[in-house]
Amino acid sequence: MKKVIIFGGIAVALIAVLIWFGKKNSASPIEYKTEKAFKATIIKKSVATGKVTPLEEVEIKPQIAGIIDKIVVEEGAIVKTGDLLATVRVVPNEQSLTSAKGRINSVQIQLNNTKIQYDRNKKLFDKGVISRQEFESLELSYNQAKNDLRNAQNDYQIIKKGSAGSSGANTNIRATTSGMVVEIPVKKGYQVVETNGFSAGTTIATIADMTKMIFEGKVDESEVGKLVKGTEIEISLGAIENKKFPAVLNFIAPKGTEEAGAVQFKIKADVSLDDEHFIRAGYSANAEIVLERKDSVLSIKESLLQFDRKTELPYVEIKNAEGTFDKKDVKLGTSDGVNVEILEGVTKDDDIKIWNQTSKEEDKKDNI
Repeated sequence: MKKVIIFGGIAVALIAVLIWFGKKNSASPIEYKTEKAFKATIIKKSVATGKVTPLEEVEIKPQIAGIIDKIVVEEGAIVKTGDLLATVRVVPNEQSLTSAKGRINSVQIQLNNTKIQYDRNKKLFDKGVISRQEFESLELSYNQAKNDLRNAQNDYQIIKKGSAGSSGANTNIRATTSGMVVEIPVKKGYQVVETNGFSAGTTIATIADMTKMIFEGKVDESEVGKLVKGTEIEISLGAIENKKFPAVLNFIAPKGTEEAGAVQFKIKADVSLDDEHFIRAGYSANAEIVLERKDSVLSIKESLLQFDRKTELPYVEIKNAEGTFDKKDVKLGTSDGVNVEILEGVTKDDDIKIWNQTSKEEDKKDNI
């Protein structure tokens, strides 16, 4: 009796399995949505990040060391060539001052001795005792001694006051170009160093022409070969929303620099400004550069592409007359990240499988 029950249970289970497989095999195949190729204009762009800076920017440096005594302009002020920016009070070096004073004493002694000789020989020349040539030689030495004394005194005044004149102890720092004062990195009381052959000197102010701005950015080595001087580009500024400024590419660096494992090349472009917006130096900016443009070419959405696991070559699935799909290799052209140009493999009449999206009927069945 037990054996009958066991074999009966096995038979019922087997029949249930066969019924389930029958229903599974009789179910209709999954139906996928399709799309057709279309004509589109594909524009491939590159985005370079950087900033906008003045085309002409001049750093004003002192010609003598000292301490900032007064600053007479503020950042943002418009100045012209020759306008006073600041004054520097000279703090003389004691060793140099002592040396200059000692040179004055030495030259004064030489002058006194030469004057005695000159006065004595002038009397002899007036009496006709010595020749004119001999007297003129002594006169030349006397005049040279007087000139040496004046030079030594001037050197002493320059070391002590910063000027050989009688203008006082302040040295005036003036603008060497016209424009806007964009930066004053010093304050009253700061010690500054003059420009010379051993030092670049301390920058007292930076003056720039804010009506002429350029974009400076970097592009990757994979895209720099497609850039051409004179190309029109668009500049977007982080500080100004929904506004693009036209620019013209005028410089592409002949040498790149490695950054984070990638080689970057510097580019520059002249930016066209308008009267509505004031562009400040140092604004962060992005430049949109058209690398390639294809007008009215046969295209499909990139989402329709599939890639062979072994060859990694692209293909699509085309619907045939029986309602199934055939694999078709394709040759691709330009892509803008959304649409891609089709060179070979697909016609405008082909129904291309949307491989990751099924029909609404199948979606309803899955939900049930």
